[in-house]
Amino acid sequence: MSEATTMDAIRDPQAADDTAGAAFDPIKLVIFDFDGTLSDSGEWFLSVIDELAKRFKFRTVTDDEVEELRHRSTREVIQYLGIPNWKLPFIARYVRKLVYKRHYEFHLFPGVGEMLNRLGEEGMRVALVTSNAEPNVRAILGEENSAKIEIFSCGSSLYGKAPKFRRVLKRAGVAPAQALAVGDETRDVDAAREVGMRAGSVLWGYASETALTGMAPDVMFRSTDEIVAYILANR
Repeated sequence: MSEATTMDAIRDPQAADDTAGAAFDPIKLVIFDFDGTLSDSGEWFLSVIDELAKRFKFRTVTDDEVEELRHRSTREVIQYLGIPNWKLPFIARYVRKLVYKRHYEFHLFPGVGEMLNRLGEEGMRVALVTSNAEPNVRAILGEENSAKIEIFSCGSSLYGKAPKFRRVLKRAGVAPAQALAVGDETRDVDAAREVGMRAGSVLWGYASETALTGMAPDVMFRSTDEIVAYILANR
């Protein structure tokens, strides 16, 4: 997808074709990522990166390196940090425990509560797929927002979203072409593509706009209002 096409998709919520030009079905289910998409957790993760690097023996990064890494894919970042794949589940488990102890330090991005309210009022079904733990997610969302999410699928591995997506779709009785996956990283686009879902990327999370544009998601969002507009225009 060219930059012009990407911007057209942002401006025109009617745009519902994939990069090959094949039309998707109307949206019946939206599946959100959590960290970096609904929860503003980036600064918190940066605050514990040195602790994680020391504990799990991978390289630390400077502020300049952090910004540069936002332009790389998730796999490239992990390779750059020198983290072998076998360590990833152990790191994820440790981070989940840290988040559970310090969930009060996390906040939702502006407009998330209002977005979930609007989607609920419009009868849109909402699911959530994340590598974070469900108790953490519910604590950060709060009881009111949690009640607006029909299906929680939590604790997925870093590259394990595609199987989670398939299970959520089966549980919801929704075909891949009828679902929109919304995330903030390149791996979110990869997983949606693997399953055959429409892929949407938010521009306020971890990955840079350049990195996400290079993945050619079906639509990119600059605000929660744009998410609502796109979903309502394509349901």
